[in-house]
Amino acid sequence: MLEILKRWYRRYFSDPQAILLLLILVVGFTVVLTMGHMLAPVLAALVIAFLLEGVVRFMEQRGTRRLRAVVMVFSVFCAFVVFLLFGVVPLLSVQVTELLRELPNHLMVAKEMLLRLPEHYSFISEKQVQDLIELLNRELAGLGQLLLSSSLASVNQIITILIYLVLVPVLVFFFLKDKTKILKWFSAMLPQDRQLASQVWDEMDRQLGNYVRGKFWEILIVGGVSYVAFAILGLKYAILLAAVVGLSVIVPYIGAAVVTVPVAVVAYFQWGWGTDFAVLMVVYAVIQALDGNVLVPLLFSEVVNLHPIAIIVSVLVFGGLWGFWGVFFAIPLATLVNAVLAAWPRASDESVAAGEA
Repeated sequence: MLEILKRWYRRYFSDPQAILLLLILVVGFTVVLTMGHMLAPVLAALVIAFLLEGVVRFMEQRGTRRLRAVVMVFSVFCAFVVFLLFGVVPLLSVQVTELLRELPNHLMVAKEMLLRLPEHYSFISEKQVQDLIELLNRELAGLGQLLLSSSLASVNQIITILIYLVLVPVLVFFFLKDKTKILKWFSAMLPQDRQLASQVWDEMDRQLGNYVRGKFWEILIVGGVSYVAFAILGLKYAILLAAVVGLSVIVPYIGAAVVTVPVAVVAYFQWGWGTDFAVLMVVYAVIQALDGNVLVPLLFSEVVNLHPIAIIVSVLVFGGLWGFWGVFFAIPLATLVNAVLAAWPRASDESVAAGEA
């Protein structure tokens, strides 16, 4: 057994480049895993900087000086944030309030439906229905306590949000303005002989930038099209549901399946089983089909060459490790793992045999 481990070590870790790359990956993952919560503003700023870097680079290629391009792009970004805060967020808040106000009525209708189930399905007993209703009541009571505790902690949350609103834009500006200086400073800390690490970094820099920008446009397009469809069909809480549908694309496959539930539930309580409900669900299915079969291949042609099982596993693993950011970066992180495995140097059988001799 010991001899097998020695041979495996000589095959995969005899190259100093591999040791350096492994060290960089371990340090990076450890920092994010142990300090991810504290570094959340930095991570958010990095994501936004990746998003805006493509526009800055495009303007540079058209002859605009980088500082001027950064100032222009950053100004548009700030205007967009102001629009979200004072235009979209208040509308979402109003619809969330309306939903919470009408929730007790919807729950009463749901309980009446459950009580009628034994009449139509003989294998369902009244006791089972009562147990389910009691379980729902307990869960709703726990949800109420959670909302109450969240409201009591709202002061701290508001302070945190205000800090983010100031800190994140400042970090974004300097990440864009001093990108070259930051990369030179980081490179100076690494050994000069780092071809393998540079190769993996160049590949990930390109794919990560494409992924972040593509995901941003996917959220806007899917959310916008969903809102237009919901508004035309007269669905309640159109803005709120469209925002949820747009954000659901962050989680591949799983998000689309989960977000179908609130859309269908709201439509049922508004129209019941009927033509309007069927039309809405067909339109929603068309939106999801176009997203998965047209928009995603168009936006992520270079980063979706992963098997669905690999994507789902990466969502579960990285989401469990780093929460939202792990889910958001599940695909590029899985691509990183794939790129590292593909680029990892392997010693030949002759070299391994020579080392044993």
